[in-house]
Amino acid sequence: MIRPDGRDVRDLLGMHSVAARAMATLFAVTCAISVLYTSSDVSAVWPLWLAALVCSASAFTLVLSDGDPLPLGQSIALSLTGVVSSAAVLAVVPVPLNDQAQLWQFGMSTAVFTFMCVRGRTGFAWFGLVLMIATTMIWSAVTDQGSLVGLSMTAINAGPVLMSTFFAYTIRPQAKIIYQLREQSTQRIAAESAASAALEERDEQLNRLDRLARPLLERVASGIPLSPTERQDCELLEAKLRDSLRAPGLQKTSVVDAVHAARSRGVEVVMLDDHGMDDADPEVRERLHRAVVDELATITSGTVTIRILPPRRTAMATVLIDAEDVRRIEFDHNAEQVIRAEAR
Repeated sequence: MIRPDGRDVRDLLGMHSVAARAMATLFAVTCAISVLYTSSDVSAVWPLWLAALVCSASAFTLVLSDGDPLPLGQSIALSLTGVVSSAAVLAVVPVPLNDQAQLWQFGMSTAVFTFMCVRGRTGFAWFGLVLMIATTMIWSAVTDQGSLVGLSMTAINAGPVLMSTFFAYTIRPQAKIIYQLREQSTQRIAAESAASAALEERDEQLNRLDRLARPLLERVASGIPLSPTERQDCELLEAKLRDSLRAPGLQKTSVVDAVHAARSRGVEVVMLDDHGMDDADPEVRERLHRAVVDELATITSGTVTIRILPPRRTAMATVLIDAEDVRRIEFDHNAEQVIRAEAR
């Protein structure tokens, strides 16, 4: 049930969190305390520490292993937690037992099995529980207590595993639905934000058009013939509006003002944007804009074509000046001038 974005039931339960690692640490500390508490009347202490090490390693494996369900290798190893820890403890405890706390490894192993169900390995969890029960029954039979005594000691541990099995087959599938709903909600919010931004941009463009064009449109609508100056203003405004559509990447205030000044001097300016600068850094954009402004300031006649090239071209932008001579200036993707060709 692993998702393409890597999220699964572990994220839903917080198993990637610091708190989960802290719980695994507390689990290991509990194992150590259990060993210290029950080690006074055993024939050897080191098997108890071995059992504590096995249970602690299993807990950290559950928390730290990636993948959902749990990878096969780790699942097989974890299913042996009960049999290994129980065999180690039962080999050194007195018969009959002095304290039921001496069987602490049953509870620790069962906790591992329950979380194996959470991690999607229910079959391996039950296999591990059966091995643990079988080991205890063999021990009780060998020590002349009868195999049913071993069964009674461990059968109660089936309860938590049964509950976690219910979780595995009912709650785990809901994780997929929860993430689908969350993803749909995120997509809906993103779509609403995009629509709102588009409406705001449209309103801004309408307000801008109203500010720029309304006075001249009202003047045209009056029916009074336009003066030469007013005709020139209309031409300049038409070119300015055309630039805003054809060259959005060049709509910096300094560039727009420089283009307007050049056109007022009689220079024909054409601006094109094929989106090769859309992903450029602000510093690169500013550097290109300054270079364009500097070039326009020196031109008094002729034609200037300023073009941002399509993506993945060798050059990012070009400026072609056709006045007394023809000059072509190219800018790389850092907005540095790389070629300045001149021809008669």
